[in-house]
Amino acid sequence: MTRYTEGPFRVLAGRHDDEWLLLDVNSADPVYVPRSSLPDAVAGNRINGDLQWDGDVPTLSDATVETETRFRFRRTDEPIFEAAQTCFETARAGNEAMNSRVTYDTDRNPNGIVYTFAEQPGRRDLFTEFRDGTKPLDPLCARAAEGTDPPFSVWVLDSDEPFVVVYLVLDPDGLLERTMRDTYE
Repeated sequence: MTRYTEGPFRVLAGRHDDEWLLLDVNSADPVYVPRSSLPDAVAGNRINGDLQWDGDVPTLSDATVETETRFRFRRTDEPIFEAAQTCFETARAGNEAMNSRVTYDTDRNPNGIVYTFAEQPGRRDLFTEFRDGTKPLDPLCARAAEGTDPPFSVWVLDSDEPFVVVYLVLDPDGLLERTMRDTYE
């Protein structure tokens, strides 16, 4: 019997270079499909399409891109920016594991939302959980979309700091995005 699953899905890099990870946006259920089924996809895009199982390997049909949000996952030696540091210190002072804050450009317009998640040594690797979709990023993107329209650029950064940063840049063509690329790519 053929099984079908309808999107939307978030596209992430797979376990191997020849596959994509599709996360069901509503349930966060993971499915791996061959890269050839989405040759022009970019990690982070939200797509709509249908998955069909005739056996063990699903095929994707009628895929269309809903939003062209890009996700970047970086382990870095670069210093983490001040807004993230302050966000984490506020969380630590309140004995919280997670915190967020809106960032602003020089004209005081919102240009991003930074989230910090305290690392949990020996128990969980949050960076890997974000990258592999075990801990989905869609709730953060959905929350950001309540105040502005996607696409966004999402940066997940892991460094020597005791926290992982998730930074949603609201304008993927703006100055903040160029600064992030110059610093972390």
